[in-house]
Amino acid sequence: MTNPLPPDDLGDLVACPTCDALHRLGAVPVGARAKCTRCGTVLMAPRAGAMTRIVMLAATALVLMVAAVFFPFLDLSAAGLSQHSSVLDAITAFSDGLLLPLSFAVALLIVILPALRLLAILYAIAPMMIGYHPLPHASLGDGRDLHRWRGGGAGQGCRPGHGVAWAGLLGLRRAGAGDRAER
Repeated sequence: MTNPLPPDDLGDLVACPTCDALHRLGAVPVGARAKCTRCGTVLMAPRAGAMTRIVMLAATALVLMVAAVFFPFLDLSAAGLSQHSSVLDAITAFSDGLLLPLSFAVALLIVILPALRLLAILYAIAPMMIGYHPLPHASLGDGRDLHRWRGGGAGQGCRPGHGVAWAGLLGLRRAGAGDRAER
């Protein structure tokens, strides 16, 4: 049996998320990659300006999300009648009676969770981007579950909001019935 490392020596240890091999990593230069010696998984790959890009993309997504929620993404017109629908209209459409939980679920999945995720990104990374220390509670703990956050969780709720934003940006907002459909 080997002696465990003292707690002071654990700060520079990185575990591979694929095979759990422990590596002692120092500073990795920008543009270089630190790979796992056992399975070859990339452990670190620092890039110049990465934090700035992340913060700017998160802020842009938050602004576009506000626009996607309040501006109409669907215009229906037929026989002289027209109807405009926004995400806010979809949320409030189910706000009566037994469908009230559905209204909360729609709001949670399309608006609240994606907005909280974007705000959490800004809270965690923006101070470091301008040279300050991270704000209190801005870390994700020891990072053991960090690989589970990729592509899942609140990101699943982001996709409908992104679809609405793209539909508005690409001019696909008009729909109609029959020969009178606007194109």
